[in-house]
Amino acid sequence: MKTDVLIIGAGPAGIFTAIEMIRRGSRKKITIVEKGKAVEDRSCPKSITKHCVNCRPNCNITTGFSGAGAFSDGKLSLSCEVGGELPSLIGSELAQQTINYTDEIYLSFGADTHVEGAEETDEVRDIRRRAIGAGLTLVLCPIRHLGTEKAHELYAAIENFLVEKGVELLLETECTNLIIENECCRGAEISVSGRSDSIYADEVVVATGRRGAAWLEDICVEHGIAHQPGTVDIGVRVEVRSEVLETVNRVLYESKLIGYPKPFKNKVRTFCQNPGGFVSQENYDNGLAVVNGHSYKDIKSENTNVAILCSHNFSVPFNQPIEYAQKVGELTNMLADGRILVQRYGDILDGKRTWEKELAYSNVRPTLPDAVAGDITSAMPYRSMINIINFIQAMDEVVPGFAAHETLLYSPELKFYSNRVKMDTDFNTNVKGLHCLGDSSGWTRGLMMASAMGVLMGRKLV
Repeated sequence: MKTDVLIIGAGPAGIFTAIEMIRRGSRKKITIVEKGKAVEDRSCPKSITKHCVNCRPNCNITTGFSGAGAFSDGKLSLSCEVGGELPSLIGSELAQQTINYTDEIYLSFGADTHVEGAEETDEVRDIRRRAIGAGLTLVLCPIRHLGTEKAHELYAAIENFLVEKGVELLLETECTNLIIENECCRGAEISVSGRSDSIYADEVVVATGRRGAAWLEDICVEHGIAHQPGTVDIGVRVEVRSEVLETVNRVLYESKLIGYPKPFKNKVRTFCQNPGGFVSQENYDNGLAVVNGHSYKDIKSENTNVAILCSHNFSVPFNQPIEYAQKVGELTNMLADGRILVQRYGDILDGKRTWEKELAYSNVRPTLPDAVAGDITSAMPYRSMINIINFIQAMDEVVPGFAAHETLLYSPELKFYSNRVKMDTDFNTNVKGLHCLGDSSGWTRGLMMASAMGVLMGRKLV
């Protein structure tokens, strides 16, 4: 098979590369390879079974057209201060301009016109004042919330648009390797229903998302693609009654707070807040179960969940941060019999595990019904656990009640985007004809920044 531009991965970065090429009038043949299903065929049976059934060969929440992020909560961060390190590569001004442009594309496909947290009000200033007093930094970021169910409709419209414009979309097709000869990328090896084939292309774009970060790291090692270990995030997802975060939910929608708690002073931050949301489970290729959060437009729970992530940067001789985080997750899964572990915050401080019967009469009822009550401290690294505990205590000064005895902590919450591919400002790697985008490249973290990176890639390929 032969194509002009081969895109590996149909997440936001890959999708918007194709969209921008079309918008710029490109006549190049575009082929997108995606190992998951079409967006309209992606569904999680857990809504019926009430427990994870470990779908094979791929988890529909993390794999398929539109990627993993669209099936979490569908939030678009409209500030270049949020979403990764891309501004340090291309400059903050270009990054913000591209985000604004990309937002218009999302609106053209039906995104909600309402923007959350866009105004600097007295209530926002009061939250910032309390954050400063607690040693935390409040980062203001306007949010366009698609909603998990509405995101499905939007990305289905994008999928139809690409097909109508002649993009070759190879779904349920796995990329197994790249074809690299004489330091030049010639294409990729693929597998369809167990049958191997090859696709040759003039330009290859790898945009495999957070789920494909480990795969891309292996490819970089095998083919000598210049990269460096970066940051890996290990943490928990916290769930409280929505009354606790009522003001923050109303005036900001999402509280983006950053701190460097003693004694280790690692960066700890909140991420992906879901007012009225639901805690969810995602499964990775190696059977690893990780926790995430969903937030719907029309369906609401009594709780709000938010991730608290502790950043880890490793120095020589260790250079396998993704594998390190996976081991933490595997140990937690072992304690929970392959599922997500949940524990009350007060039980952590008391040095005891949580029991199922204790959750039954708590004010905070778990929205992940098959989470296993237990002891997350038996698997969480000491450094990470102390950072998380101290950050939660600081959060309690900003939002009284956040560090209540009944606050729920789910584990493991892991973010795999630590492998950072070395590229120039045109996204060229040291291998000719090869470009790496989105969360798997290590340069972005989230829907909007990955989409914007795709837009820039599309312009360069035109």
